[in-house]
Amino acid sequence: MQAVHFAEHGDAGVIEYGEVPDPEVDRGEVRVDVKAGALNHLDVWTRQGLPGIDLAMPHVPGSDAAGVVREVGADVTRFSPGDRVAVTAGVACGDCEFCRHGDPSMCVSFHIIGEHVPGVHAEEIAVPEANLVPVPEGVDWTVAGSASLVFGTAWRMLVDRADIDPGESVLVLGASGGVGHAAVQIAADAGADVFATASTEDKLAAAAELGAAHTIDYEREDFASEIRSLTDGRGVDVVVDHVGAATWGDSLRSLAKGGRLVTCGATTGPNPETDINRIFWNQLEVIGSTMATPGQVDDVLERVWDGTFEPRIREVLPMSEAGRAHRLLEDREGFGKVVVVPDSER
Repeated sequence: MQAVHFAEHGDAGVIEYGEVPDPEVDRGEVRVDVKAGALNHLDVWTRQGLPGIDLAMPHVPGSDAAGVVREVGADVTRFSPGDRVAVTAGVACGDCEFCRHGDPSMCVSFHIIGEHVPGVHAEEIAVPEANLVPVPEGVDWTVAGSASLVFGTAWRMLVDRADIDPGESVLVLGASGGVGHAAVQIAADAGADVFATASTEDKLAAAAELGAAHTIDYEREDFASEIRSLTDGRGVDVVVDHVGAATWGDSLRSLAKGGRLVTCGATTGPNPETDINRIFWNQLEVIGSTMATPGQVDDVLERVWDGTFEPRIREVLPMSEAGRAHRLLEDREGFGKVVVVPDSER
């Protein structure tokens, strides 16, 4: 079969699209003919090489995909050939203390399809039954293949970890990215007063369309100072920061007393300087969040399938142009998700 893959870490030039072995289906796995899959910044980091992760090469990237079931293993009970499904990428053991208490995203051996093990940007994939969710008829493949990771991640961050309430104020950094544009919609739907940062007028306008009541061009304005101005010096209740080192100090400065900073990533680096005095004096909470539980994915995808939330698609490309797709993410071009489609499906 044809798949996106790379044989060494490096820039987007290492990406190829060509023959790899067909997937083998184990007893608890499902073979899926992929119709569409989306990129996440995780794909860029995996391609560049992540400390502590030694991938078997060549590696197929991709954590988001959707398609049609073609074969099921002997132990599979939830799906049958012909079913429409989407991938949810978090893999847990099912037996550790965290899994047994209902939070597999805390699993001691938690890993992610496409990051730690082969991914799903291929014509065909074989994934565990537990890593698939049904997709209703009528949902476009580009939507089905681009929603799970970012909407699940943003849902857990805001609804579970930060536990936002109606009327609270939420600042979403990087609102034009996958997690960012999902977080804007989720916070607005929850009744929050949403502030969003982005780097161009078009991106700010798109964030406003999705529910941001206040937008800030972070390249022209100091967003922490602007937040203080817009809130009469108070600050916001919650900051969603997946940017990392470049924004960390200003994210803390943007919080009201008792505020919560919730983070799921560090695009610009994992080791910022931090103001401990501000954290204890203002009684701030710094909250980590990774991916989502199956139930949280189900909850948020119901709202994607019914149109409450919308994965914005900036570009749809053939998988043979996956290198260009990676560069779109790295260059921060456009708003929303970049989708790749097997060349055989175009």
